[in-house]
Amino acid sequence: MAITAKQVKSLRDKTGVGMMDAKKALVEADGDEAKALDILREKGIAKAAKKSDRVAADGSTSVYVDGNRAAIIELNSETDFVASNDNFKNLLNTIAEAIAKNNPSTVDDVLKLKDSEGNTINDDIISTTQVTGEKISLRRFKVVEKTDDQVFGSYIHMGGAIAALVVLDGNDAEAAKDVAMHVAAINPEYRDRNDVPADKLNHEKEVLANEDDLNGKPDNIKEKIIEGRLNKWLSEISLNDQPFVKDTDQTVSQYLDSKNCKLASFIRYQVGEGIEKKDDDFVSEVMNQIK
Repeated sequence: MAITAKQVKSLRDKTGVGMMDAKKALVEADGDEAKALDILREKGIAKAAKKSDRVAADGSTSVYVDGNRAAIIELNSETDFVASNDNFKNLLNTIAEAIAKNNPSTVDDVLKLKDSEGNTINDDIISTTQVTGEKISLRRFKVVEKTDDQVFGSYIHMGGAIAALVVLDGNDAEAAKDVAMHVAAINPEYRDRNDVPADKLNHEKEVLANEDDLNGKPDNIKEKIIEGRLNKWLSEISLNDQPFVKDTDQTVSQYLDSKNCKLASFIRYQVGEGIEKKDDDFVSEVMNQIK
């Protein structure tokens, strides 16, 4: 049967696929839009499977707060170009909201959740993969709970390259956001120096004790130097002890004291950290295609 431009437009509006893909699906489905949607979904699954071995090291992070629960997530794509696409951004927000509202335990649990239109998150990812032509994957997420006596603070840096989520004991939302900004900028490893594992602390002491400039110094002097350097190291990796990024004359802990708040927890996601990104030789790739 003949497929009209109106039918193609309707299917494109609902799926975001290209004009030819929409027309082919409608032809195959004899003009039945519901069947065409199923065909496109099946093709999306096939395309997603073909992309499963590709590296998705770009993408974006997001934070969604729902009452006393918040979700921080990292959604990956293959390029930052796709990560800035509206389809990708909408998917990012949809997933973050679904996680915050449903409190799933694993990525597999997330994929089974449904969005506001009744589609599963897995279907949404497949659909966006089809539209963008890139592998898209939910890499990680964390759900954080707070009490009524606590406050969330979040900060998104560089359009989603880094996300930070902070929980404070207290009710100063502005202070919570300020600390989240600090976390995004400085990347502390621990909440407090008392949270540093004993094995890591002992290792650092051993490294400091073997530094060349301590050779020949009396033991009592050496111990004082090691203690001073250890304290400096602890202040560099512990959020409470770090100079506050908006006022380096005070530590984060001192800043929070002035706001009648106390740091309860924090988490920071940076897109692609720990992923080995493939370094493509674009010139060679083009030359190979035109040979």
